[in-house]
Amino acid sequence: MKIIVADLEGVFLPEIWINVALKTGIEELKLTTRQISDYDVLMTKRLSILKENKLNIEDIREVISTLEPLDGARQILDWIRAKSQIIILSDTFEEFVKPLMAKLGFPTLFCHNLTIDKNGAINGYNLRIDNQKTRAVKALKSLNYQVMAFGDSYNDIGMIQEAHQGFFFCPPSCVVAEFPDIPVTQNYDELKVRIGAFLEC
Repeated sequence: MKIIVADLEGVFLPEIWINVALKTGIEELKLTTRQISDYDVLMTKRLSILKENKLNIEDIREVISTLEPLDGARQILDWIRAKSQIIILSDTFEEFVKPLMAKLGFPTLFCHNLTIDKNGAINGYNLRIDNQKTRAVKALKSLNYQVMAFGDSYNDIGMIQEAHQGFFFCPPSCVVAEFPDIPVTQNYDELKVRIGAFLEC
C-alpha cells in the first residue's frame, strides 16, 4: 500500500502570511518557514506583530477570502486522488484555511489551531502534536504504508527524510543549498512524473 503526504502553502496554496504582509504593509510578516527554521520563534514573532498592530482573526480572514489556490493545484490534487490517497500535513491553522479547503476539493488536512479571545484577538497557537509532519510519516510507515512526501520549506525536511521517497517542491534556494541531497521538483508536471513513478514501482 502506498500513500502520499504533502505540505500545503507554497505547494497548493499561496503563503497566507505573505499575503497578510502585502495587505497590511507589515514587511516582517513576510517571514515564513522558508526563512526561519524554528517554528516557535516564527509564530511567537508573528503573534507579537499582530498584537502590536491590533490585527485580529477577522483581519486575517479578510485577506484569506481573497486568495485562490495556486494555478493548477486543484487539478493536480484531483489527479493524485484518482490514483492514490493523499494527506496534507501543514503547520497552518484550522481557523485560517477552512474556506480554502473547499476550493481544493476538501483534501484530508492535518494542521493546528489558534487560541482566539471573544474580541477576535489571536492570543496563542496550539500545536496538535510536536513535529507532527515527521511523526505522521512514521505512523503511516508503522501501518505498513510506503510513503512519499514533498514540501517546500524547512519544516518539511523531517517528513521528506523520513519518507521512503521524498523531495522538495519549488523550494527557496537557501533550503536547497543546505540540503543538496534532497531532490527538487519545480512544477506540477515534474510532480506528476515523480508521483507516477512512485505509484508504478
